[in-house]
Amino acid sequence: MTQTTTPPRVLTIAGSDSGGGAGLQADLRTFFACGVHGMTAITAVTVQNSLGVTGVSLIPPETVAAQIETVAGDIGLLAAKTGMLATAEIIEAVAEACDRVHIGRNGEIPFVVDPVAASMHGDQLLLDNALDALRDELFPRATLVTPNLDEVRLLTGITVRSYDESREAAKALHAMGPQWALVKGGHLHESPECVDVLYDGETFLELPAKRIDTKHTHGGGDTMASAITSALAKGASVPDAVRFGKQFVTNAVRHAYPLGGGVGPVSAFWRLPQETLPTFGLRDRDEGA
Repeated sequence: MTQTTTPPRVLTIAGSDSGGGAGLQADLRTFFACGVHGMTAITAVTVQNSLGVTGVSLIPPETVAAQIETVAGDIGLLAAKTGMLATAEIIEAVAEACDRVHIGRNGEIPFVVDPVAASMHGDQLLLDNALDALRDELFPRATLVTPNLDEVRLLTGITVRSYDESREAAKALHAMGPQWALVKGGHLHESPECVDVLYDGETFLELPAKRIDTKHTHGGGDTMASAITSALAKGASVPDAVRFGKQFVTNAVRHAYPLGGGVGPVSAFWRLPQETLPTFGLRDRDEGA
């Protein structure tokens, strides 16, 4: 029997998307494509498809914390990220569990906080009292925070309409305690480029990419944060990990596909050599349909 080397282990603390486009499903897809072993601490189960969210069931905070401690204590991990956390009580439980297993900037394990506040359809995924908990409990523990522009507005009160305002928003986010702040520019739709701004309290790093003409961007934020987390687990610096995450999600958007009657997901499949994947006649059946 051949024994292979265990890959880097990473943890996502996030909600489940029943449509498979975002949430922990997108995280696990990305982890696999990046060559790391993904583990989960599930915070909520959403009822959703390509058209929107119709229901949310929350996992008890103590169960969320137990998932984190159980996998960290036995399997170990080299990086962790958050996604949908839903309530202040879950956020507080996550913060305390992370401290106990040394996740975060004061511990040994890089911690990416993706402050998911709403779905791309506009459905609220973060209760009002949880915004304060994010700022007070998780941001000071974060190696990196990765909000989009809608989340920037909710967290800082700054409505970003230009790259100068992105830099101001990055300063405001960094003042809340993370080691690094990344302001993603994908929602600045009038710009021909998506320019993300990374800030460490002293230096700004701008990361541009050409805007891709597609409506199928579901799970883009989750995918980028997961790719960054994967790179951190492999020993990358934060700037290099963010560069990798930007390149990964840009390609994932370029290869996004339609799904159902609404918005399709970005695709991690671009990392897989398609010529090695069997079709079992599916291609022929599709072409004949």
